[in-house]
Amino acid sequence: MTSYHPAAVIVLAAGEGTRMKSTTPKVLHRIGGRSLLGHALHAARQVAPEHLAVVVRHERQRVADHVAELDAGALVADQDEVKGTGRACECGLNALPADLTGTVLVTMGDVPLLTGQTLVELTERHESSGAAVTVITAELPDAKAYGRVVRDGAGDVVEIMEYKDALAHREAGDEYAHVVDVREINSGIYAFDAQVLRSALAEVGTENAQGEKYLTDVIGIARRDGRRVAALLVDDVWQTEGVNDRVQLAELGRELNRRTVEHWMREGVTVVDPATTWIDADVTIGRDTTVRPGTQLLGATTVGADGVIGPDTTLTDVEVGDGASVVRTQAELATVGPGATVGPFSYLRPGTVLGAGGKIGGFVETKNAQIGDGAKVPHLTYCGDATIGEGANIGAGTIFANYDGVAKHRTTVGRHSFVGSDSVLVAPVEIADGAYVAAGSTIEGRVGPGQIAVARGRQRNVDGWVARRRAGTATARAAEEAQQAARDGAVDGEARHTSPEPTPTQES
Repeated sequence: MTSYHPAAVIVLAAGEGTRMKSTTPKVLHRIGGRSLLGHALHAARQVAPEHLAVVVRHERQRVADHVAELDAGALVADQDEVKGTGRACECGLNALPADLTGTVLVTMGDVPLLTGQTLVELTERHESSGAAVTVITAELPDAKAYGRVVRDGAGDVVEIMEYKDALAHREAGDEYAHVVDVREINSGIYAFDAQVLRSALAEVGTENAQGEKYLTDVIGIARRDGRRVAALLVDDVWQTEGVNDRVQLAELGRELNRRTVEHWMREGVTVVDPATTWIDADVTIGRDTTVRPGTQLLGATTVGADGVIGPDTTLTDVEVGDGASVVRTQAELATVGPGATVGPFSYLRPGTVLGAGGKIGGFVETKNAQIGDGAKVPHLTYCGDATIGEGANIGAGTIFANYDGVAKHRTTVGRHSFVGSDSVLVAPVEIADGAYVAAGSTIEGRVGPGQIAVARGRQRNVDGWVARRRAGTATARAAEEAQQAARDGAVDGEARHTSPEPTPTQES
């Protein structure tokens, strides 16, 4: 860990982001499971600053509430009507102690691939060099509308020239006409000496092509006063890329995901098809787990070691234990125990907890259900608001009828109990340990230990019903043919389609 820690980090997040064409502030758009601002705050905290301030303006309350949700220790500073990054930084600085000394880092709220390690390197470069200002720069094949880095013959940074101003110099044909062709660009991420920053911002005006107070003008003032301006040229250009529209949002999201997936593969996770696998930034995965194609691991999902996830699976804020298998499943806010199996085509809703070695099978939906170790809900079942004990088995087609039209109620199935197929458990109801429910039953009352509950009508076969009520149909013809065949078999001394009636035994 570095011994260099800045006095403060100021994150600029006041812009509207009109090119996003959204009612959501730009910095609240999300990639990799975090908002753009969330990525910025995460990186800022990696350098352990004494103070962290976020400058807001557009949709002020929404952004401020989000800051409070993400980082309770961060300060919120309001930018006034004066436009420009210089004014935004000044407002952030004014929210910090007036006697602040040391290094102040300034970052942007829309540069999500910037890492904490790069901010650590910026702080170290700035403080070890004794510079008044240090700027992160990068070289691009096409610098587009980025501000250009202007250096002198010795290679020191002279100023950052905004693109529109560089164009004006070209039109004028003066000594700076070449600047528009410079490929080294300003990232908008700086380290400043706090006192230099405060005094320089007081001098910066708005006399420029956009009528804004530029933060870049601080560089010229520092140079004028004989102070050194340094640069940290980064090879990883993605860390300087900002988001201005939905196209860039998708591009950076794709690159972030590529890096995240690659990270977990290098940590010992097998990702069968990285192109169709999406893993959020806060997900963790254990070694020797296999992630199959079409899988999304989102939010704060954690997956243990030696497991199998996917294909075609989406887990959001789900905890999966070691050695578990989750196949073709949608799950949210659920827990899957070690060695358990889920899927295919399962839907685990919030509050589902599957114990070690348990099973949730095909076409099963669970909600607020605690399913014990080794218990099985194998197929075609709705299991809501339930507690199922260790080793219990729930037959196919069972419905936990938890809602009476007004309120939800809970069902309890005891340890090693068995619920037969096509049963309905009408909550609230308790099935004790070691009990049975016969297939096709509708259970409304308690079933005690060792009991079997049978709650269904006795079968009654009515002769001749099809001939009377469905005469002339294909069913009636089939029945008549079968009956005739049975009669023919009786004449021939053969039994067809039916088995002979067993001889009753004499009870002793």
